[in-house]
Amino acid sequence: MRLIDIMMTDIDMTIAPAIKQRAKDIIVAGLTADSRRVKPGYMFAALPASTTNGANGQNYIADAINNGAVAILASPGTKMPPNAGGVQLIEDPNPRRRFSKMAARFYGAQPETICAVTGTNGKTSTVKFAQQIWNILGQSSASLGTMGVDAPQIKWPEAMKNVGSTLTTPDSETLHKEVAELAHGGVTHLAVEASSHGLDQYRLDGLNIQVAAFTNLTRDHMDYHGSMGAYFNAKARLFTEVLPEGSKAVINADTNESASLIDLCKQQNHTVIDYGFKAKALKILSLTPTQHGQTLELEAFGETYHLAFPLIGQFQVMNALCAAGMVMATEKDESRYEDIINALTKLTGVHGRMELVEKTPNGAPVYIDYAHTPDGLERVLEGLRPHTPDRLIVAFGCGGDRDRGKRPLMGEIAERLADKVIITDDNPRTENPKRIREEILNGCPNATVIGDRRLAIEKGISLLQSRDVFLVAGKGHEQGQIIDKVVHPFDDAVEIRKAIKKMGR
Repeated sequence: MRLIDIMMTDIDMTIAPAIKQRAKDIIVAGLTADSRRVKPGYMFAALPASTTNGANGQNYIADAINNGAVAILASPGTKMPPNAGGVQLIEDPNPRRRFSKMAARFYGAQPETICAVTGTNGKTSTVKFAQQIWNILGQSSASLGTMGVDAPQIKWPEAMKNVGSTLTTPDSETLHKEVAELAHGGVTHLAVEASSHGLDQYRLDGLNIQVAAFTNLTRDHMDYHGSMGAYFNAKARLFTEVLPEGSKAVINADTNESASLIDLCKQQNHTVIDYGFKAKALKILSLTPTQHGQTLELEAFGETYHLAFPLIGQFQVMNALCAAGMVMATEKDESRYEDIINALTKLTGVHGRMELVEKTPNGAPVYIDYAHTPDGLERVLEGLRPHTPDRLIVAFGCGGDRDRGKRPLMGEIAERLADKVIITDDNPRTENPKRIREEILNGCPNATVIGDRRLAIEKGISLLQSRDVFLVAGKGHEQGQIIDKVVHPFDDAVEIRKAIKKMGR
């Protein structure tokens, strides 16, 4: 593709006539923000560091040129190295946003319907539930986020088979490449997780999003954003800048931020669909726990429904309603709203989210959940309590090199809501695991401390009586334990099954 065709996005940018003329003759074979991935004919985006210790792309321009770059995208005032030759420099005051827009132009194709959801907790379940609802309605759908790309109907090209990301929202180039592959594969409906990092770093810019949704905002990522205000502003960008004016927004009415977000949406002329106990559009009238799920009485746009919801936990209902709201917002035929509501009775759980792994020989259930924030842990423990006849036991830890302030908070929540607490390790990274455990212990002084996560799981299972419930929280779907800078294979579900088998012997 010609460089000029990638450059001419919807962002105003003054392009000197000489540069514009040269850009017509430069053919771009690919684009990347990683100088190591540059090949002959590529454009290299020399992006500024996103964190205080992040890499500054301007330091790698010479390497990119040596690898064959024909164009460089960078901030104004960038000095090209002596080996630049005829390599074209493109300057932009916001190179991150420009790069996302250029990646969208380069890859081109996108599913005709795209929804994006942001929030501290619930994003993965929401996009998975939306995908399930679309599938029930007969749409070719996919989801993209923390658990990678889910589109089983597509046979991925060899080069894409291992494309997955440790990021909730992939980098701009990967995101737009994956989205284009989904469109080429016949996907018409896509639900995307929008992380605060991804929004703050403009990774989602260029996506043709028709609906944006908000689940909640609780303490997380303070090591990156620095304050809850900055964290909220990053989330709000989805509604004020990424979502085109006059689109549709789905908002959790039960959050403290709902009023502010709805005001921002009105300023953008968005149509708002709210959900929750305080909502007008999708209002929960009552919620009653059952043995394997919940009975939900719901008022949806004035119509009352009585549903057998098949999953436990109030937060699962909230995520499902968020998903239903997104699907409704994309539906032109309102007569299908009833089908969407009824689809809620057919939802299946998401891997690693309030997932029942197995029961012990005496019948005690063991769950895993990705809960790694104070709010996430509180929601899952509260969700399990109505289904726990006797003791609720939890094992969890906190990640290293991350927000230290949430550690005693999570400890306090665990001690308040569980009957037995086991503190263990959860991705200590380069921090001293003992210090992390001690900081959690400040919030739950009565807890048992077992650093080895495998032994902590075995201990929890050994304590179980027939009427107890055991939750292993923090990792969910993850399959590794990060110690120092090495990822060691570790899967909570696998270790639980091993421990139960061992217990049986």
